[in-house]
Amino acid sequence: MADKVKFDLVSPERLLRSEDVDMVVVPGSEGDFGVLPGHAPIISTIRPGVIEVHKGTAAPDRIFISGGICEVSADRCTVLADDAVEVATLDRATLEKRLKDAEEDLADAKTDLDQHKASTAVSVLREMMQAAR
Repeated sequence: MADKVKFDLVSPERLLRSEDVDMVVVPGSEGDFGVLPGHAPIISTIRPGVIEVHKGTAAPDRIFISGGICEVSADRCTVLADDAVEVATLDRATLEKRLKDAEEDLADAKTDLDQHKASTAVSVLREMMQAAR
């Protein structure tokens, strides 16, 4: 059994990361799960939240994703993210403004589709605010 997991983080635009890591913690839609070498194969949807990438004894890299899909095999963890941003780069003031705008959009939404889009944006931005603490 290998002592590392190949971690690939892919956005719709490009490959964001591809590296060998010790462990990845993924915010699955049914709960967080850790991926270590030798993990059983799974495919999971991902809720908005933070992926933690563990390498050695250093603090984990934290990446916020707005959702997506994760595919795991014994030696690989591939995350197909709708959107991804390093938690360290999140600015609370900007997020607060974006959240206020999204909440106003939700209050003004006239159609079911507009309500769904605005509600989703509000949920994602609230999770981003929590991650930025």
